[in-house]
Amino acid sequence: MAEDFYELLGVRPDADADEIKRAYRRLARELHPDANAGDRSAEARFKEVVVAYETLSDPEKRRRYDMFGPDGVGPSTASPFGGGFGDLFDMFFNGGQGFGGRSGPATQSGVDLEVVVDLSFEQAVFGTESPVSVRTAIPCEHCEATGAAPGTSPATCADCGGAGQIRRVRQSILGQMVTAGQCGRCRGLGTVVTDPCPVCHGEGRRMDDKTYTVDIPAGIDTGATLRLSGRGAAGPRGGGLGDLYVHVRVGRHEHFERDGFDLVHELHVPFTQAALGTDLSFETLDGIEEITLGRGTQTGTVVKLKGRGVPHLQGRSRGDLLVHVVVDVPTKLDAEEEELLRRLAELRGDAVAVAEAGIVSRIRSAFK
Repeated sequence: MAEDFYELLGVRPDADADEIKRAYRRLARELHPDANAGDRSAEARFKEVVVAYETLSDPEKRRRYDMFGPDGVGPSTASPFGGGFGDLFDMFFNGGQGFGGRSGPATQSGVDLEVVVDLSFEQAVFGTESPVSVRTAIPCEHCEATGAAPGTSPATCADCGGAGQIRRVRQSILGQMVTAGQCGRCRGLGTVVTDPCPVCHGEGRRMDDKTYTVDIPAGIDTGATLRLSGRGAAGPRGGGLGDLYVHVRVGRHEHFERDGFDLVHELHVPFTQAALGTDLSFETLDGIEEITLGRGTQTGTVVKLKGRGVPHLQGRSRGDLLVHVVVDVPTKLDAEEEELLRRLAELRGDAVAVAEAGIVSRIRSAFK
């Protein structure tokens, strides 16, 4: 056992009772065997901390300790897990400061809900307001969410005395261990309804269809989820509200693909326009814009329309619209078109396939 109880708790000799209690609770949470399974040194120090706190939290024992040291208070016979250490149990099971404990009955919030909203491509790009409908639990107006018939009130649970929890004490090699679990009779609420509301049958809530308007931010995409706080189901008998999670699904566009915050379009042009250049009217999501293709434009050329893409979420800038050019080569030519192309090939010195004879010429050749 450490000789200096103040040093063991990490407080000054003139510390007041509140400082000592705070220091003790911090160390108890840190060194408790449940949080340090198999650590013998932490277990030993935990026992020392408990004895030190037992001494310094008692005014008479503290006075004797300050005068005579540890010998002035004598050995502690109490187990560090029970037998007089009520404040330790308060920390673990009552004070809301320890390992999952809380005082009083539970307040059970309602469950979270999920729904999918379908958006058009344009709605996702520019943002919109979209209604979503869910079937959910809402507070019962008839009984004001108490679950009890009008004119009556829920009664204190006889099993847990209104605490919402049942405590059990068991022996272990370290002494008495106290555990707390939800009361099965009142389901942790601390009260029971003896005369149920005829509308909600004692639940304090009822099912109804609700429609909410969701603010869809510009630039959202498939897979995004929006959280509507307090739009989920109501908890039983006045419990809190859960949240509503809206999962976004965006439809495809006829002409554009999305690549992050950029839009991509594949523009097919005839080889004559690609060779000679041209000005084209191109329809973007913002309206008609003119784009210019220079002479000799090749397949794979990308024309960038800056700021005509998707808005950045929570930002003012936008992505770009990337127009990928594909030069189309004709697969069928009439006689005049073929003659012109052969003339062009001759002028350029390009070797081309020999022209196929017409069907009349081939028939005549067969009779020669």
